[in-house]
Amino acid sequence: MGRTLWRALQWLGDTALPPLLLPGAAVVLAGCDLVGGEERGASTLERIRESGELRVLTRNSPTTYYYGRDGETGLEYDLARRFAEELGVDLRIRVVEDISSVFEAMEAGEGHLGAAGITRTPERRERFDFGPAYQQVRQQVVCKRGGEVPKDWEDLPDVDLLVLAGTSYVERLRQIRQVIHDLDWRTTDELSVEQVLLKIRKGEADCTVADSNIVALNQRYYPELVVPFAISEEQELAWALPRGSEELRQRLEEWFAELEEEGVVSALRERYYGHVRLFDYVDIAIFQRRVTDRLPQFLDLFREASKSYPFSWRLLAAQAYQESHWRPDARSPTGVRGMMMLTRRTAVALGIGNRLDLEDSIRGGAEYLNKMYQRLPDSIEEPDRTWIALAAYNVGMGHIRDARRLAERFDRDPDSWSTLKEMLPLLSQEKYYRDLPYGYARGLEPVHYVQRIRQYHAILAKQFDGEDRMARTEGENAAEGEEPTADR
Repeated sequence: MGRTLWRALQWLGDTALPPLLLPGAAVVLAGCDLVGGEERGASTLERIRESGELRVLTRNSPTTYYYGRDGETGLEYDLARRFAEELGVDLRIRVVEDISSVFEAMEAGEGHLGAAGITRTPERRERFDFGPAYQQVRQQVVCKRGGEVPKDWEDLPDVDLLVLAGTSYVERLRQIRQVIHDLDWRTTDELSVEQVLLKIRKGEADCTVADSNIVALNQRYYPELVVPFAISEEQELAWALPRGSEELRQRLEEWFAELEEEGVVSALRERYYGHVRLFDYVDIAIFQRRVTDRLPQFLDLFREASKSYPFSWRLLAAQAYQESHWRPDARSPTGVRGMMMLTRRTAVALGIGNRLDLEDSIRGGAEYLNKMYQRLPDSIEEPDRTWIALAAYNVGMGHIRDARRLAERFDRDPDSWSTLKEMLPLLSQEKYYRDLPYGYARGLEPVHYVQRIRQYHAILAKQFDGEDRMARTEGENAAEGEEPTADR
């Protein structure tokens, strides 16, 4: 790209364009009080407290809000739930289809804030107030490996570009078109960004634009997706508020500052995104192939083993893949053997005579992981407890304790996996390990070990979640004497 073009695009990135007109007129729902507006904005916080509920608009997606095995979850949901607790009110979540719907509902007075992965852009600041940023993202061009992939911004007019309507992606493309005049794209308001990415994977469009956090998550499921370049500098994700919500905005800023100081925000980012930073296309592609051609013969054994321990079969299967790539006869140069790669000493302690016995190996691995899990202090909560237990399985409980000692020395939270993944690599440096009880350790290995297991686990969870729900429903129906149906 020429220097003149690059400077022009940088300038456009800091320049606000005229506000977009929303399609159609906003309609106020019956019984809903207006929560925005200049004349009422100063009392928005008081209205929330008087009504006893915080109304939050969001989207159903893995980066915002969704139902997991244990109920409602997602980064935006966790933050909103904590904020409602801080205010002493109930949280009322309303899920809408897309970002445009969030804005429409906000302007119609149907929500106190929008928590939906919203990029804080100059155009949007013309219409809404914003809370503090909680995450940095870039807009990235995403294409299919082996398909039509542009090499640079100037090649964008040569590809079939499909993007979500009413998003910051369209705003940015309009800015770029002021310099690259023949740039064009198709829009859709019927799909989610995840569904658009699936279309790219299937070759139904050449490329799309998506935020880097969304791309990073979906590359685990669709490793064929590639990112040739970004089309923006780092942009801030923040909650949107109705215009004039000054008191609410100030309270948000104070509260977010407290969370940042306590390490809560970084811990939540670690929970939802910590496993996506280590991406290996070849490894993920091979793993997905082996899910089909190798895993089925072991599924019943993993499911049976999970019944006796506080771990899902998917987690045990993910760990087994990291250990042996699901090879029952695996052997390492250090002498560990079998599906779960148990040491001779561990096998003896667990009463296992033959480490190559498939059932014994899986059961033994689950039992040993549970021992690590139970030995951790009660102060460590989920999901950190599971990640730290996995690290102990890999590196030993002694080194985990040393890493916790280092965390306390640095005045960090020793119960947080986010903290320990920074402390463990320090155990390979003499100035840190020389005065610790267990001394030197290859501390980066357990960090990568846990991150890879989390990647494999996320893929298995996505692929088998619907199947598992169906099995649970059929089991419940059978127990109640009902005929199983696929629609429950």
